[in-house]
Amino acid sequence: MSLRLSTVILPYRRWHEGSREAWQRAEQLGFHTAYTYDHLSWRSFRDGPWFGAVPTLTAAAAVTDHLRLGTLVTSPNFRHPVTLAKELISLDDVSGGRITLGIGAGGTGFDATALGQEPWTPRERADRLAEFVPLLDRLLTEDAVSYEGDFYSAHEARNIPGCVQRPRLPFAVAATGTRGLRLAARHGQAWVTTGDPKLYENGTPEQSVQAIRGQIEKLADACAAIGRDMTAMDKILLTGFTPDRARPLRSLDAFVDFAGRHRELGFTEIVIHWPIPDSDFATDEKIFEQIAMEASAQLK
Repeated sequence: MSLRLSTVILPYRRWHEGSREAWQRAEQLGFHTAYTYDHLSWRSFRDGPWFGAVPTLTAAAAVTDHLRLGTLVTSPNFRHPVTLAKELISLDDVSGGRITLGIGAGGTGFDATALGQEPWTPRERADRLAEFVPLLDRLLTEDAVSYEGDFYSAHEARNIPGCVQRPRLPFAVAATGTRGLRLAARHGQAWVTTGDPKLYENGTPEQSVQAIRGQIEKLADACAAIGRDMTAMDKILLTGFTPDRARPLRSLDAFVDFAGRHRELGFTEIVIHWPIPDSDFATDEKIFEQIAMEASAQLK
């Protein structure tokens, strides 16, 4: 299987001041999927423009034809399954069935406190995700859902006509811990990782590959426990957060080497960030477009 190449376009520009053109260009360059972050604000972008993921993806769907679209990732930090399900069904309809939902437990960033709550502990985030994902699964596949849980409730929530994609749009579950990997195995059409965050500052690329191999082995165990064939599950690497940092985007050869090492681990999709000047995602645009247009052919 050839390795798919996708991109993630951060929603930091006004639609008519470069954002629209980026999504259209992503389709022209042949990317498999263009994702965006689903945050209220994010890291160094907090004090600048930042737009909502669902409206951005809706607009992107209207100006593209075949490019898949999605989030990397949506989390329970400021989402509720009932309202999210309605938005996703609408977005899947507008796009003609081109949406993938990246979903994870979230973190301790600005999203975690924007609604006035104290940030949840890792265990509390995992507890919520464990309830959030199965309920969202039901909401996207059943016409009416009632549910009473520890964190979320639904009372005769109607979701007719459901998703264009059947039985529902695909979930790409971001997880590295045991509980999250079990959720990915049971509910995910894909699994997402950014590598091991503990290695970002002082680790080596070789250590990162070993850590990711360990994550995949745990995913295999989670799939085996429920009788699922892990090889049929897509595996997505969101780049930029391993010790390699921006080095794979310095040249076509550097990217092909990086992507090839991760394809050997079993990844089916590599996601690279759309260039953003004066940021951690600053990349030479000519090299970025060369990678987009030529790397996939070298990775078949």
